[in-house]
Amino acid sequence: MSLPVSLSMPTLPVTRGGAAQPLVEGLLLQRRESAAPLAGRDTAAAGPQIVAASRLIGAAGTDVDAGAVVVDLDIDPDDLAGAIEHRPVRFHVHVTAEQVDDAVSLRLPAPVAVFVTPAADHPAGLAEAAQTLSVAGHCPGLVAGVPADAVADFLAVLAHTSVGFVAQARDGAEVLALLAGTVAALRGDDVRAALAHPDTAALAALNPDAAEAVRGVLLGIEVESPEQVEQVLADAGLL
Repeated sequence: MSLPVSLSMPTLPVTRGGAAQPLVEGLLLQRRESAAPLAGRDTAAAGPQIVAASRLIGAAGTDVDAGAVVVDLDIDPDDLAGAIEHRPVRFHVHVTAEQVDDAVSLRLPAPVAVFVTPAADHPAGLAEAAQTLSVAGHCPGLVAGVPADAVADFLAVLAHTSVGFVAQARDGAEVLALLAGTVAALRGDDVRAALAHPDTAALAALNPDAAEAVRGVLLGIEVESPEQVEQVLADAGLL
């Protein structure tokens, strides 16, 4: 059963801290190249920063506090013991289609998002992997540049799970497409049409309950240029 996501504005908006959260609250994930936190970004759309586990290990023995981070697991997880102080929000793991079963068995001290690189001749396998991962309690990851049909099938799976997903996007246009596709999947609308032609006015009109429902499914999007994406979101009335 799809979730009823209304596009109308409710009489009594849901608020947090005195103001309703925007749809894109904490959405954008930025990768950093050192264990030390990046400074200078404090926007509504800015989410946790991503840091490679190997960077944390490399800074062991220093007085750096990595803070609350998404840990990109590029080393054996056992090797993280004794790394610099960090508070993992989530672990990101990148695997091939043949390694999905290995990823299912991972048990880490924070939620795990598994990004599966699809076989070139079988991108639709992403939906199958997403189903396997979600049943195991892991959060499927969606890599950038996947064909729209495969994205639509992936989102159809995620609309019926409770784990949510994390995505990668190359630019603001892809972020808007993912937002529109996620809303369409929750509503049971035409996901392929939403991906191809995002209705930014409808996204901006989502009521706070609906926005909260979307954020419960689309947990974050890794982008290379948060500033460019934020400008696109602002132009669309989402910031």
